[in-house]
Amino acid sequence: MFAPGFFTGHLIKRFGTLPIMGVGVALNALCIVVALSGVDLQQFLIALFLLGVGWNFLFTGSTTLSLQTYSPEEKDRAQGALNFFVFATLALSSFSSGVLVTTRGWVLLNFGSLLPVALTAALLVWLRLQQGRRLAT
Repeated sequence: MFAPGFFTGHLIKRFGTLPIMGVGVALNALCIVVALSGVDLQQFLIALFLLGVGWNFLFTGSTTLSLQTYSPEEKDRAQGALNFFVFATLALSSFSSGVLVTTRGWVLLNFGSLLPVALTAALLVWLRLQQGRRLAT
C-alpha cells in the first residue's frame, strides 16, 4: 500500500497525475474481479497486491492534484486536513467492511466496491474533459 510510494511520484512527473490515477482505478477494478473469482490464498494475495498499488496511485495522485490548488503558504495545512479525512475514511471503511463481510458476505462486499471505483473513474473522465476544454480556450 505504501511501498509503491517510492516510485509513484516519479511516475506522476513522467506521465501526469490523471493517467496514473486512471491506472489506479483500473488496478482497483481488477482487484475486485480477482477477489470475486474465488477465495483461495493466491487470489487474496493478487487482489491485495492490486488493491495496494491501485490505492497508492489514487492516494498520491489525488494528493498531488488537490495540492495544486493551494498557495505555498496553505499547502502544509491543506495536506494535513486532507490526510486526516483520508485516514478517518479508511478507518471507518475498515470497520464497515468487517461488518459487511460477516453479515452480508464476501461477494456483496466486492460488488459494493464497484460503485466507488466507478464513481472515481467517471470523475477522472470528467476532470480530464475539463482540462481539455481549458487547454482548447
